[in-house]
Amino acid sequence: MYHLFRRIVLVRPPSSVFSHGFFESPLKSLKYLSTSSEIVSSPESASLASNFVQLKNNVNPVIMFFENHGFSKSQISELVKKCPQVLSAKPEKSLLPKLLFFQSKGLSSPEVAKLISVFPTVLTRSLNRQIIPAFDYIQALLRTEEKTIAAIKRFAGILTWNLRNSTRPNIEILKQIGVPDSNISTILLYQPRVFLVSSIRFKEIVEEVKEMGFNPLRLKFVLAVFALRTMSKSTWDKKIEVYRKWGWLEEEIRLAFGRHPWCMMASEDKINGVMDFFVNKIGCESSFIARRPALISLSLKKRILPRGSVYQVLLSKGLLKKDVNLPSLFECTENRFLDKFINPYKKRIPGLLKLYEEKVKDSAR
Repeated sequence: MYHLFRRIVLVRPPSSVFSHGFFESPLKSLKYLSTSSEIVSSPESASLASNFVQLKNNVNPVIMFFENHGFSKSQISELVKKCPQVLSAKPEKSLLPKLLFFQSKGLSSPEVAKLISVFPTVLTRSLNRQIIPAFDYIQALLRTEEKTIAAIKRFAGILTWNLRNSTRPNIEILKQIGVPDSNISTILLYQPRVFLVSSIRFKEIVEEVKEMGFNPLRLKFVLAVFALRTMSKSTWDKKIEVYRKWGWLEEEIRLAFGRHPWCMMASEDKINGVMDFFVNKIGCESSFIARRPALISLSLKKRILPRGSVYQVLLSKGLLKKDVNLPSLFECTENRFLDKFINPYKKRIPGLLKLYEEKVKDSAR
């Protein structure tokens, strides 16, 4: 057993059902269902994978096949390292129909190459018995081919699951407590892995979220389900401890998670970075972030630091008051930020726009 707050008890999940971190490789976080494979692994293919740098284009027909279909050398290398058995496949019979299928759904050759190189295990699944049925099932839920492709781009591994056996029971659990279809579709579209867990564990998570006071009719309910679905006990506890070190009370942690479940999805380094900036560099009270937890989800390098540098300059020149609406400054769109915090002051501070642009460029390096 473990708990989030003193009054909210969560049941510890089996470690095997969680992915350990929001951005980790799906190959580390998922167990694949046993399905028929069209590609047979062999010691020879494994050896070729381990010595990929020594492969010549004319040595293996699979290498030549991928190069002829728009895969870069780095993508082929990544693909073979993740799925060495692909080297023993028959390109025209086993691989080509799958590439053509994705292209028939509107994916360009570069997009297909990217999708396959990130999750090559999809090539080991039967097109007619696994990939097409999974695609059709997702499309039936999302209603459009465009949204289905968007979900698959986010996690192509969903095509390797028997979704009628794994996803459908979990969707029914949400429907039974009144979660709107639109919210179910939204979480499937943006986080398709959320349903890939046993129905027993999924129901436990849903009950935990209900006990926390989340309203099933609100989108935050499914976001909270996703947050608990993707974290192990130790990861959750570490993040709670990080917030405590910054002075947050348990009530503040509870309220922050209730307002913006994504605040628990940020890494420990990200949380520390955002808190350090607002508390130590801007001079905000720690509780200020607890009341505005959406700030935790903003990109530190691309959003917070560049805009923070502009805020500090304007503040030092007396052009902004310290009690300016900071969430508005950091959360508004790029055009709104330029119109409100850059353009009105360009003449008085000639280097302001250049400063901001340089900070943004630095974040891309």
